[in-house]
Amino acid sequence: MFKITAKASVSAGIILHNLIDPTKNALLTRLMRRVHFTAAELPRPLAPSALHDRYENGVITVAGVHPNVGLEQEQEQTARVRLQRGFKLHRLSEGPDTMVSLTQAEAVRYYRQMKAIRQIEAAANRLYKERMVRGFCHLYTGQEACAVGMRAVMRPEDSIISAYRVHGWAYLMGLSAQGVLAELTGRRSGCSCGKGGSMHMYAPNFYGGNGIVGAQVSLGAGVALASKYRQNGGVCLALYGDGAANQGQVFESFNMAALWQLPIVFVCENNNYGMGTSAERAACNTRYYTRGDVLPGIWVDGMDVLAVRSATEYAIEFAQNRGPLLLELCTYRYGGHSLSDPGTSYRSREEVKEVRRKSDAINRFRELCLDYGLQSQEQLEEIDAEVQTEVQNAVKVARSDEELAPQYLWADVYAQNIEPRLRSVYGYDLMHARSKPT
Repeated sequence: MFKITAKASVSAGIILHNLIDPTKNALLTRLMRRVHFTAAELPRPLAPSALHDRYENGVITVAGVHPNVGLEQEQEQTARVRLQRGFKLHRLSEGPDTMVSLTQAEAVRYYRQMKAIRQIEAAANRLYKERMVRGFCHLYTGQEACAVGMRAVMRPEDSIISAYRVHGWAYLMGLSAQGVLAELTGRRSGCSCGKGGSMHMYAPNFYGGNGIVGAQVSLGAGVALASKYRQNGGVCLALYGDGAANQGQVFESFNMAALWQLPIVFVCENNNYGMGTSAERAACNTRYYTRGDVLPGIWVDGMDVLAVRSATEYAIEFAQNRGPLLLELCTYRYGGHSLSDPGTSYRSREEVKEVRRKSDAINRFRELCLDYGLQSQEQLEEIDAEVQTEVQNAVKVARSDEELAPQYLWADVYAQNIEPRLRSVYGYDLMHARSKPT
């Protein structure tokens, strides 16, 4: 047996960062040439809207949002919203803003993204029950506000790495619903040509998708170290669940990140259950935002997309200027740990129904949009219909598309092939191949 230390995983994270190289983007390359300071001295990030919103022909377009969902800039209305629940702080005298702004364009974006994630997961559930999805399949249903809130304030140079509940993250980071669902069914049009499955999806600045509990945390520290080494100003969000919070490599990564002042935000998505064990039974300290010891931490209402956005914006700026920080997003998953787990042997159906009734992130945000006049009932229903059509079309492809031919089973071994034949293959003369043209 081999023990994989956090230090080894951090090194692996640097290698992983180099495989998916954001500096190939021409804009980032030009920015990097002007950066000559350490991560602790990096400038404050621009306001989120300054980097994420582009106006083309008077219509706002945002990554992960289809152009026809945009709003005319001249018609845009902004609301000031006080968060329903405040933040809890650890080793911080001041925390994120509890009075936040919300524009019409943002309201459309967040609502559509949360609805899309839920619809994608519902489709994955159906395909799994039809036995078109094989292996493990972990759904994000109920936790949509976490991903959407974090993604809202990520800048182009920021990155994210997570565990295996990542279908929604893959979609937010640029993959299509078809790319996600076809990957689940093992089809060629899947984001990894059907060879990765549920837990191995990737996109620019999105490093997966990791099947080993807690492994992504030390890999994320490696991604953050690579960003600091390159001086590109990027911050890495390393996500893990309450079930992984007791892993030794997580605490090793906390320690190394503090010593090296890495630009990283450790995010514990506390959905209250690690597999079939409640947090109270698994941990003597369930205040996960305090478990970084000297690292500052913030407790966040993970069922409120605006609270997650505000906390993440604060955390990215903090990590860029002062070093690592912990966020605990208190959320809830409606389904079992995976689709092979009914999720009712360790909690009651009444508990799940109560959370849905009182705290569902999409319903809360829908009501907020209506109360502040940012969207009408008809506009929200139109978004619902658009999302449903998008996912239905993706399901058709996920059912009907062809699988990879057998000769592609050994394809895509190297990111950059320097030899025509695969090394260390005995008894076969296999040539390197690509599943998709580069």
